[in-house]
Amino acid sequence: MNGLIISHNVKEQTNGSAPLRSLPISALKQNGLLQTLAAGGDQPHLAEENVELEKAREEWEALENVQPALTEDSSPTPIISFNEALQYFQTTDLGDLLKNIQPTIRRTGLAAITHFLFGPPRLHRELLEERDLVFAIAQCHVDNSQTVHMRVLQTIYKRLIGSRLDCPRFGAHWENIGFQGTDPATDLRGTGFLGLMHTLYFVMDPETLPLARDIYKLSQHPTQNFPFSVMSINMTRIALQVLREEALSKECNRRQQVVGVLNDFYVATYLHLYQLWKTQQKTILDSGFVLKEVELFAKKNPKQMLRRLEVFLKERRAGGAPRGTSPDPQAQQPSPSLGARAGSGQGSKGKEMHFTGVCDLPPDMEGEARLI
Repeated sequence: MNGLIISHNVKEQTNGSAPLRSLPISALKQNGLLQTLAAGGDQPHLAEENVELEKAREEWEALENVQPALTEDSSPTPIISFNEALQYFQTTDLGDLLKNIQPTIRRTGLAAITHFLFGPPRLHRELLEERDLVFAIAQCHVDNSQTVHMRVLQTIYKRLIGSRLDCPRFGAHWENIGFQGTDPATDLRGTGFLGLMHTLYFVMDPETLPLARDIYKLSQHPTQNFPFSVMSINMTRIALQVLREEALSKECNRRQQVVGVLNDFYVATYLHLYQLWKTQQKTILDSGFVLKEVELFAKKNPKQMLRRLEVFLKERRAGGAPRGTSPDPQAQQPSPSLGARAGSGQGSKGKEMHFTGVCDLPPDMEGEARLI
């Protein structure tokens, strides 16, 4: 900066990227210009040196003005719990999305009669608003101006990578956790923000985080690798379709909640895929067939899927860490609003959620089994 000499004991301040050097006044005194002025200097050069000093002073003041703002922004974005993110959607006006929702399959004629007589039970009336909220979130897009949206993205990245530092909103680093490009938002078609909410639940629940990290580890395997986040979005898509077909209504009625049941079913579906992928040595070339197999099994056996997850988590609690899982000391406590899991017996009495919003997946995305 105009010939100023920076001493080696200068303190550094950073904003998380490029370092800024804070120069104490003692360091400035080492500069030949200041030394000359302090000693009186030669009068013929005084005017020229005054100009240089003024420039140096202006640059120094400008640097001092910039540093505090950069320092304030250097703190990492706080992680967000699933419940906090859910509360954001509960209190957001999603009325515009309500017009487009299709939370159940539309049946006519004989199909409607058969479903009414022999199909699964209907969802209790008091749970309809909660169900509609789920489909509303599934149509919400990532909004860069919403702090909650950005915190969800940062939390997912940090929990999988194990970092405490924020990452840029756009960049190739998102591919490290299994998105297909530089912007995670482009992979969410078909599930909307619900795809991120399910991943958030997966990595923030202390019981499921070890499994999430096991699956993430497998996704990084030299030969069995697959895009973790894209596969997770497909698990959300399958879970949504099973909910739409009312195959989860009985369990939702029993537990008196929709969000908690759908969260567990998403995890159960990913667990099923993980076990197939790992034990049968599947690769990315098999992804289409595996996804179709998982989807068909999930639709036909929702109760069995949830039971398998219950047993898996129970074994981990009792015996330490089945299948290589391990507890995470930083994991948050389970969200009280989610109520009990399928095997806890009492459902969500006293732990109910209250909803305000709603909506649905595009019809052309229904029934697909593929990497999105």
